[in-house]
Amino acid sequence: MSSTTTELTKENFDQTVTENEFVLIDFWADWCGPCKQFAPVYEQAAEANPDLVFGKVDTEAQPELAAAFGIQSIPTLMIVRDQVAVFAQPGALPKEALEDVIGQARKLDMDEVRASVAEQQAKAEQEGQGQEG
Repeated sequence: MSSTTTELTKENFDQTVTENEFVLIDFWADWCGPCKQFAPVYEQAAEANPDLVFGKVDTEAQPELAAAFGIQSIPTLMIVRDQVAVFAQPGALPKEALEDVIGQARKLDMDEVRASVAEQQAKAEQEGQGQEG
C-alpha cells in the first residue's frame, strides 16, 4: 500500500473523519477481484487529489466498521464531508466516474447538505412521535 492512501481501522477511523473535512473511504477485501481492479484507480485519484484524505477499510480486518456503515457488497466507495456521508455506492468505479464523483462532492454546498440532513432528522422524529392511531 502506498503512502497516498490511509489504512483506516476502528482505532483511527473517528479521528480521521473528525480531523479532515473531506475523506474518501474504499471498503475492500483481499479476496475481492473487483476491489483489486479498483485499487490502482483509487491510488491514481489519491495522487491527483493530494488535498483529500483517501482511506481504505479492509472489511475482513475491520468487520465492525463495515457493519457500522451497513456495507453489503464490496468494493463500496463512501465520501464523508464534515462528518456527513455525502456519497456511498457499491461497485468498482472507472477512473472517469471516480473523478466525476470527487468533483461533484467538492462542489457540494455543505451548509445545504447539513440543512437537508437536519430537515430529514426532524421529519423522522416527527413521524416517530406523530403516530396517532
